[in-house]
Amino acid sequence: MIFIDRGSRDVEPELEIRSLRVWLGGREVLRGIDLEVPPRRVTTILGPSGSGKSTLLRSINRLLDLVPGARVSGSVLFRGVDVYSDGYDVVELRRRIGMVFQRPNPFPMSIFENVAFGPKVHGVRDEGELRRIVERALRDAGLWEEVKDRLHESAFALSGGQQQRLCIARALAVEPEVLLLDEPTSSLDPGATQRIEELITKLRERYTIVLVTHDVAQAARVSDLVAFLYGGRVVEYGPAEELFERPRHELTERFITGRLLA
Repeated sequence: MIFIDRGSRDVEPELEIRSLRVWLGGREVLRGIDLEVPPRRVTTILGPSGSGKSTLLRSINRLLDLVPGARVSGSVLFRGVDVYSDGYDVVELRRRIGMVFQRPNPFPMSIFENVAFGPKVHGVRDEGELRRIVERALRDAGLWEEVKDRLHESAFALSGGQQQRLCIARALAVEPEVLLLDEPTSSLDPGATQRIEELITKLRERYTIVLVTHDVAQAARVSDLVAFLYGGRVVEYGPAEELFERPRHELTERFITGRLLA
C-alpha cells in the first residue's frame, strides 16, 4: 500500500510490518500483523486491553529483545531495512525510533540531566552543545517555559503531566525519526491529557508518530490513520475519519460505539 500525502505525492512508508507474529511465554500474542506506517503522520493502534497493542509497539524497536521467552517471526522494515536482520545495530535503532511509556518514568536525576542523558550516551560532551540540545528538546516538548529556571531540580518535583512531557523531551533529545507512544495519557488528568494531545498534533509535523490507545475519543482527536487490533490481528486499518464514520467491520463498529469493552 502506498499512501498519498497532502501534496498528492506518493510517499513510501516509514515502517512496514509484514506477517509479524509474537509469542510471549509460549502464548501467541500477535497473529500475523501486516501494516504500513507513513512518515509524518499519527498512526494510532486502537483496541481493547489484551489485543496486543503494546506488544506491537515494542516489536518495532526491538524492546521485546529484553523480554525473557519472547519470540518474533516476520519482518519490521524501517526505511526498507528489516530491523530483525542479522547485525542490525539495535542501539542505533532505539535512538532513531524513540519510545515513551504508559507511566512517566523520569530518571532519578535533575530535569537537565534527564534530557541530556541520551546525548551523553551517544558521545556529546561539550557543555554548550548539551545546553542547546536540552533547551531545544524541552521547547519541542512544550515544557521549556515551565522549567527553564528549575533545570537542576529533581525531575520528581514535576507534576505527572510535566514528567510525561519531560520523558518526551528525553526521547526527542537524541533526534529520533519515529516516536512510539504507549498510552501516554492513561495516568494523567484531563488537563495534562489535553496538553499531551496538543503536543502530539504539533510533533507530527516533524516526526512519524505511532500511538497506542484504547481511548476511542482520543484516537478520533489526534489520529491521521487508525489500525483496530483485536485478538492479536488487525481487524481494520485506514484513515481515521473513515474508520470512525464508516467502519467496515462489525467488531470495529462495536468497539467505537462502546458495545465491545475496552
